[in-house]
Parts: sequence; structure tokens; C-alpha cells
Amino acid sequence: MLVQDDVFREFVDKFVEGAKSIKVGNGLDPDSKMGSLANPRRVTAIEGMVQDAVGKGAKLETGGHRVGNKGYFYEPTVVSDVPKDARALNEEPFGPLALISRFSTFDEVAEEANRLPFGLASYAFTSSTKTATAIGAAIEAGMVSINSFGLALPEVPFGGVKDSGYGSEGGTEAMDGYFNTKFITQTGV
Repeated sequence: MLVQDDVFREFVDKFVEGAKSIKVGNGLDPDSKMGSLANPRRVTAIEGMVQDAVGKGAKLETGGHRVGNKGYFYEPTVVSDVPKDARALNEEPFGPLALISRFSTFDEVAEEANRLPFGLASYAFTSSTKTATAIGAAIEAGMVSINSFGLALPEVPFGGVKDSGYGSEGGTEAMDGYFNTKFITQTGV
């Protein structure tokens, strides 16, 4: 997550509060809000990413540890001020790891949002219509949702750009691969 300087600390504090309230446990337990990771490799990967980020100067806000010694449970983890060379900012964590970095200017956030060769989905939140329009145009992603999380609906296209894929599934665009389009032009007979 990229958060503007003037709201950064307030955002991080509230996000940490929410992360700390998540009960990790067996997915069949109705009180559990987050289950285990898929396999032991994910636990090792997340541990390594957290250690790498903190070792490079990031701040561990909460979490950062395996839960118990049975299963593949890992605490909801929040790391702030993550340097750009941290593994977690360059690889997909696939685990309960929230990375929060700050930005100052529009150009800075657009550059960081487009830095990697991935472009599946992006989300932006702003109270400015001008900024919403500009960030929608600037972000290189197959899907951009502004001020909402409404992306994965069956009636809309779902797909990425760059190394995140080519083409779409869902929506009428999903049918394009099944058609042979033919263009015929003719002049005077």
C-alpha cells in the first residue's frame, strides 16, 4: 500500500489495530477470521520476507511470527516504510503480509505503482475527482478500482497487463478468443 505522507501514521495505526483484532485459527472454528497458509513453504517464505524487509530498515508494526508449531498459521503482519529493494516489494508474498510505504507526490506514487512488471489489479482511494481521473489513467494495470473494491464481478472483464497476463475472462471481452472476426471492404461493382 502506498499512503500519502499527511495521513500515513494515522492510516498505519488504524490498519495495525485492525490486523491485531483478527483471530487466526482453524477455518472450521466460527470465531476464526483467518486460516492457515497453503503449505509450509509459504510460512518459510513469509518469515524470510519479513526478516529481509526489517533487515533493510522497514519497521515491523505488528505480527511477524508463526502461530504455534502445528499447521501453517502466521500472524497478520504489518510492515511500514519498506525500502524498494526489499524482497516483499518485488515478489508476491501470498500470505498475511501488509506492506505500507509512504509517498509525497502524484508522480512519485504513479512511478512506484508502475515500477514492477506486474499489472493485474490496483486500487486507489482519494477525495479528489481530478486525482481519481489522473491515477486511473496513470496506473498500468488490467483493472483499476477507485474508491471501491468492485473488481471481480462476473459481468466485467478480469485480466491483467504486462507479466500479469494477456486478455480477459468475464464480461463480453471473455468471448473475444472464441470469435474469428472478419473484415470485408468492397468498392464499386
